[in-house]
Amino acid sequence: MIDRPFVDRPVADTDAAYQEAVAWAEVWGLEAPVVLRHGMNVLYRCGDVVLRVGRATAPAAASHQLVRWLRSNGVPTVEPLDGLTADGDGFAITGWHLVREVRRAVDWVAVGRAIRLVHELPPDEAPPAYPIPSPTTFPWWDFDSLLADTADELDDAAATGIRAVIERHRAWTDEIGHDAVLCHGDVHPGNVMMTGAGAIVVDWDLMCRAHPAWDHAMLASHHRHWGGDPAAYDAFAHGYGRSLRDDELTLALGELRDVAATLLRVRAGRHDEAARAEAERRLRTWRGDPDAPTWRAQ
Repeated sequence: MIDRPFVDRPVADTDAAYQEAVAWAEVWGLEAPVVLRHGMNVLYRCGDVVLRVGRATAPAAASHQLVRWLRSNGVPTVEPLDGLTADGDGFAITGWHLVREVRRAVDWVAVGRAIRLVHELPPDEAPPAYPIPSPTTFPWWDFDSLLADTADELDDAAATGIRAVIERHRAWTDEIGHDAVLCHGDVHPGNVMMTGAGAIVVDWDLMCRAHPAWDHAMLASHHRHWGGDPAAYDAFAHGYGRSLRDDELTLALGELRDVAATLLRVRAGRHDEAARAEAERRLRTWRGDPDAPTWRAQ
């Protein structure tokens, strides 16, 4: 059993990823790839097809199997294209129907309903090839390692603020397995798309088994530093059927996510000027600066 999520590291060599996309687009008779987005994976548009290229911990076909299983159980998500999966040169390459988004506010009630459906699915019925680990295995949640790695780049005030949060919530690793359910793993505005048919939830790379709070924490705290609308979580909770806003584990996970997001920007800032500037914005919060600015997603 794989104890890492389906994707747990970004694509560093974008040139190699592009060459894979070009090669497989030719094999599958698709239009030439055009970059859509570069994050943990690189997404390319080939006409009405989206190719996803990433460093996966399981065969590419497993992601199609998972999404077909989710769709068969009523979860609104992207549609895989039969036959468009390949594993090459360390990359997983998958093909998906292009989602045509509409300009409309996110229907968070519908997203809450979708996540509730996911939480009610029997984890043991998920496709066995798809990894569904505990989030305690996620490397960016190993806070002691992150702190040690970034210690020379943190001033005393910021380090003190960050350490206080980590120490206060040490018990999360013991509590996260209680009442564990199948979790999407990364519920936030960037992983929701609005279509003519309604909201769909995308990007299942971090699917895991955890307490339901894992899928509530980011939205419940999104207004605190990221400038999110608190009403978004209220709507999500309404669709989900209950609110975990005041749940102790939800509050802890929200704070720890913000710590991880900060330290990862500090680390990325070693080679990326924009990341370095964003890290500094976030560190002002941990120093206790009353005028600390809103954080920006990158």
